[in-house]
Amino acid sequence: MEIPISQTDEIKVVQKTMYIRGRYLALALIATIGLSSGVTALITSNGGTSVLPGSSTATPEFQKLMDTYKTLQESYYQEAKSDTLLNGAIEGMIKSLEDPYSTYMAPDQAQQFHENIESSFEGIGAEIREEEGKIVVVSPIKGSPAEKAGIKPNDRIRSVDGKTLDGMTASEAVLHIRGKKGSKAELIIERPGQQGELNISLVRDTIPIETVYAEMLPEKMGKIQITKVSETTYTEFSKALDELKAQGMKGLIIDVRQNPGGLLDKTVQMVDLLLPEGKMILQVEYRDGSKDTYKSDAKKEDLPIVVMIDEGTASAAEILAGALKESGDVPLVGTKSFGKGTVQTTKSFKDGSDIKYTIAKWLTPDGNWVHKKGIEPDYKVELPAYANLTAIDPEKEMRQEQFSNEVKSAQTMLDALGFKPGRVDGYYDAKTTEAVKAFQTANQLDATGTIKDATAIKLMEQLKEKLKKNDLQLEMAERVLRKMIP
Repeated sequence: MEIPISQTDEIKVVQKTMYIRGRYLALALIATIGLSSGVTALITSNGGTSVLPGSSTATPEFQKLMDTYKTLQESYYQEAKSDTLLNGAIEGMIKSLEDPYSTYMAPDQAQQFHENIESSFEGIGAEIREEEGKIVVVSPIKGSPAEKAGIKPNDRIRSVDGKTLDGMTASEAVLHIRGKKGSKAELIIERPGQQGELNISLVRDTIPIETVYAEMLPEKMGKIQITKVSETTYTEFSKALDELKAQGMKGLIIDVRQNPGGLLDKTVQMVDLLLPEGKMILQVEYRDGSKDTYKSDAKKEDLPIVVMIDEGTASAAEILAGALKESGDVPLVGTKSFGKGTVQTTKSFKDGSDIKYTIAKWLTPDGNWVHKKGIEPDYKVELPAYANLTAIDPEKEMRQEQFSNEVKSAQTMLDALGFKPGRVDGYYDAKTTEAVKAFQTANQLDATGTIKDATAIKLMEQLKEKLKKNDLQLEMAERVLRKMIP
């Protein structure tokens, strides 16, 4: 349970709650901000005393900093505001660490950060991080505008609404990406392995609060998808588990694909339900070599389990996958996970600002550090190439003689659905026009040969349905679980 941050003036550690936020800045692609990064051991302290530049209490090491402050205040050709100088000094110190998970958050950024932990926000719905001066998507959130628009893990967001994001921290980028429900966001995306830039237009919305989705598959195999780990996730997961058991579940598939992480305590609680008593869940190692260990203390569910992971599985989700694999002999299916293995803490100040910095690394039960390595699945299964397509904008018309990445996406969609465009290189030729007409005729649409509005929407709907019916990773997970069920 979260402890309220103290409002007194003295320095006080009021919280030591670890939470994970997939190795990046929880996004704010969602509009709310999510400035959490990976596993964050949240030791939040409010207030604090400060040594002002020029003070007699200043230590020798700080004299250079204080002399600079005084010089700029007295001699700079324009007025240099104290708050601006001090905040800049703090931000500069943290940037010098060259750690994308350590950051300074101004009051508005810090407020959004805490809102995101509570899963209350509006925006496009994605987790982001800063990497080498670029804003990188960790994972889109299930049901969000970002997911519907086809934004993928590792996409680079170069600009939003004409504002270049290169060189910004994740917390700075969040303020440009976020926005009110109903507002339009124009993104320029760079996708690794694909030439050119993608122009993606989407409308910000309220991001779904639900984080757990359960269903019963054939042969009494239960499936629980966890999209992120928030305050309500453990309760949702426990309820879903009970409901599936009441329906006679014989085995369980846990799907943490595209899960960017979340709260550590809730993750530990979920894993606690699935491991035998006394089994290691994770270790947190500090600079001095000391460790905190987390072990299960609840009775294990007597169920065969399989976990699905992919490149969007990060931080808290990796802790779950790693713990079940190493302490529960649970097989993993999919592709290698993201790889986020450091722990951050935040300190809050009286003006509402925060600093977040790395204080430790987390290890799997066997002592493995997955940072920048990820977790390898036991059964590697790739999804079809068309699973990585970017959505096309229904408002933008595509027609013969055009050449673009959007046309290439549309051609690939047509080809995957069985309407042969003849080429998938982005050039809209006569054969592509005929393929579009055939698709339109098959779906009772006006056979114009151009792609816009209803045609674009129908293309994306049918591709999504095809992906759902041809989920090769889920098929493998079912096959593996079927052999494990007595």
